[in-house]
Amino acid sequence: MCFDWGPGEMLVCETLFKKKEKEEKVLGCPFIYIVRKDIDVYSRILRKLFNESHSIFVGLQRIEEESAGKSRKAQLVRVSKNYRSVIRACMEEMHQVAIAAQDPVCGRQYSSQVSILSAMELIWNLCEILFIEVAPAGPLLLHLLDWVRLHVCEMDGLSADVLGSENPNKHENFWNLVTLFVLQGHLDEARQMLSKEADANPASASMCRVLGDLMRTMPILSPGNTQTLTELELKWQHWHEECERHLQDGTFASNPHLESLCKVMLGDDNALLEQKELLSNWYHFLVTRLLYSHPTVKPIELHFYAQSSLDLFLGGDSGPEPLDNILMAAFEFDIHQVIKECSIALSNWWFVAHLTDLLDHCKLLHSHNLYFGSNMREFLLLEYASGLFAHHSLWQLGVDYFDHCPELGRVYLELHIERIPLNTEQKALKVLRICERRQMTEQVRSICKILAMKAVCNNRLGSALSWSIRAKDAAFATLVSDRFLKDYCERGSFSDLDLIDNLGPAMMLSDRLTFLGKYREFHRLYGEKRFLDAASLLLSLMTSQIAPRSFWMTLLTDALPLLEQKQVIFSAEQTYELMQCLEDLTTGRPEPRDLEGQRPQDDDIETTKVEMLRLALARNLARAIVKEGTLEGS
Repeated sequence: MCFDWGPGEMLVCETLFKKKEKEEKVLGCPFIYIVRKDIDVYSRILRKLFNESHSIFVGLQRIEEESAGKSRKAQLVRVSKNYRSVIRACMEEMHQVAIAAQDPVCGRQYSSQVSILSAMELIWNLCEILFIEVAPAGPLLLHLLDWVRLHVCEMDGLSADVLGSENPNKHENFWNLVTLFVLQGHLDEARQMLSKEADANPASASMCRVLGDLMRTMPILSPGNTQTLTELELKWQHWHEECERHLQDGTFASNPHLESLCKVMLGDDNALLEQKELLSNWYHFLVTRLLYSHPTVKPIELHFYAQSSLDLFLGGDSGPEPLDNILMAAFEFDIHQVIKECSIALSNWWFVAHLTDLLDHCKLLHSHNLYFGSNMREFLLLEYASGLFAHHSLWQLGVDYFDHCPELGRVYLELHIERIPLNTEQKALKVLRICERRQMTEQVRSICKILAMKAVCNNRLGSALSWSIRAKDAAFATLVSDRFLKDYCERGSFSDLDLIDNLGPAMMLSDRLTFLGKYREFHRLYGEKRFLDAASLLLSLMTSQIAPRSFWMTLLTDALPLLEQKQVIFSAEQTYELMQCLEDLTTGRPEPRDLEGQRPQDDDIETTKVEMLRLALARNLARAIVKEGTLEGS
């Protein structure tokens, strides 16, 4: 299809195809269309989700394996709640942005994102109850009630509207609010509303009192209660029979609202389905059914009730949505199906990566390995972290995710880190530190080479030399050293003296770098008037062949001031060696001529230098012989 991945996460398509010679060339489309792999990383609010969940993820990896039993379970539940609080915070911020949006299109996009985040928290909360809390029969229903109350928010607005009016019992939504209280198990609040009705309508006062007593006496297993499930079931059965007796005796026959509430409390499916608008979704319907018909439901029985509730609620009018399939898979305790459905339905890998990692820490996924060499946890974390590397700053978070993927994380990190655009030196240093901490030698060298080349192109030789040394690249260090020497020949002075003066052992990286460091040392000794040491160093640079032959004339010219000193600096033997170097340099050199057969002016200058050096060397040799002969005679 001619597509390929370009720079970063850009998808490119070649459109300039070869055409027949006869056809005239036509200008193509002047636009570049960018298809991004993961657009959610560019959302300002979702970036907060990624940033804050990163620290939770890293903390989870540090939970000691030794901590077992209740303490470990409590830690994992706390981690799960932390993840949910981050989702909720982002959802609330996104909701505020959606309300304040001026552009309707942007407003709809934000609202859509709010719905997605809400669904994410809904699914995560259910997984927390079923897979992490692993609530047994009894407490399971209490957790599910809290789950529904948290995610069905119609009550807050309705309650404020009704209770804020002058006569709540006269409000058009009074009975809707009472019904909603009963549907969500808020029986104390429902009794308070019935007492308002009893005060306002004496005719129905006795009926309200009877129903209120039934609500008060309904047996519920509270968190601090020590009664057994058997005791609870017996009490509940007795209470249920009492409710049914009142209904059959026609206690509430004269008040349809109260009769409807009594039917709801009996768990009557038809009565519940009449409140479809207030229930709003099938899982609210499920939890209300369980509350009033099977309060001691066991985890293993959940999927039967869930499936029947879904079928009853939809009634064949429509098929299940993706969210319904995910929740149903959770009620069936099919973790892998939950992850699969979420991967298909959600727009990024954040949710499935973090949920799978948490469930893996709960020891629930160890039996599920993928056929291409990685387990499900690692595969999803790798995909999520790869998406983070598409962003100019979130890539730093991706590094930690790769670090905690033992099988393929290192390979992925090496491949992705090489594709990070090094726009600034500060960013390059960050990347470099990451590579150095992980002993990624090849990547360190590659980055240093890139930075060294950029520095050379910008004529920042000191920086270029520093990067080439850090890269341990002898060839590039030689190239930069040659540039330093060339600059010295042209300007007569060195730049970046601090760097050259403090090369230390790094100067051994290449012969040319060694020569640069030693040549700078010669200038320093000469400046300190340590002429004998300077002369010995200069001679050793030439005789050891460490100096490039093209630089010999410069070195011999540097020797001139030392040859002309009043004190004899070079001994006779050293002078002979200098003379030999001069002869080696001049012997066999071609004599360049210009187009008219005349020697160029530069060559005349070179000849003058050679003659001056020969004269100075001869004089120094004579003085050295006399001095050495005098010393021997004495």
